[in-house]
Amino acid sequence: MNAAPAFLGYAAAVAVVAPRVLLRSAWPQRAPLLAVAVWFALAASFSLCLSLAALHLATPGAHLHGVLYSCGAALGLGPSAGGALSALGPAAFVVPAAAHLTAFALHTVRAYTARARHREVLDKVGRPSARLRATVVEHAEPAAYCLPGRRARIVVSSGAVDALTRDELGAVVEHERAHIDGRHHLVLAAAHAFARVLPGVPLARHLREQVPLLLEMAADDRALRRSPHHALATAMFTLAAGRAPRGALAVGGESVVIRLKRVLVPQRGVRPALRCTVGTGALLAPLLPVLLTCHAGLG
Repeated sequence: MNAAPAFLGYAAAVAVVAPRVLLRSAWPQRAPLLAVAVWFALAASFSLCLSLAALHLATPGAHLHGVLYSCGAALGLGPSAGGALSALGPAAFVVPAAAHLTAFALHTVRAYTARARHREVLDKVGRPSARLRATVVEHAEPAAYCLPGRRARIVVSSGAVDALTRDELGAVVEHERAHIDGRHHLVLAAAHAFARVLPGVPLARHLREQVPLLLEMAADDRALRRSPHHALATAMFTLAAGRAPRGALAVGGESVVIRLKRVLVPQRGVRPALRCTVGTGALLAPLLPVLLTCHAGLG
């Protein structure tokens, strides 16, 4: 029996059903970084499933079994891996991986170029503030954002300095520092790459929408460890209309309303048992296609 239908069915479930379950669950907002890991685990599982399905569809008459067939065919090894199979095996895995890496590289390079240009402007018009650990630019509109990367920088407008209290400014800076320390720009690039390669897949669309929101929530959580809830909430409200340049990450934005509700009404954390269960599931999700191959006989 060819295993391709099983792989395609599993891929469809991961692409359509799993995102709906995640979106209807309450725990992702209580453990945003764990939720980000789950989204990417589903993406990895879906991509691997498609590659294995393509491999099995390309060799409907194969009489190899389990993981030896899939791995041997993918590497072009084994007594039955010859001719077209030798070429199709590696291609089924290399082509999707290359597409994702190319999309990731393009997004990263574009964002890096935009940030580099903006840093040049900041070098001319900005003034460093040792107290804020940030660069202050003269601008009446309250705004704050960070430029991640090797020469990471937090930027605060003079309007924000005038409008916010010391505690509120501290919460803003800590929020942006969380983005920098967490390398969130690379996570966002990976989300954009996956959505760019698979634009019509519900999983890709939801991943691209949810990951930025979850990363903002994670940065909010770090700010709340050092600042009162009301300080961060007031700062978010004040900076809600502020816009960040391309390649930057800002406190404000379209997700402010959702995040404000979360900050103003603190929720209980995720129970250790649930966290352990979800974390284990995230680790196993990419392995399930391989396990499915192990139990699927061909022929």
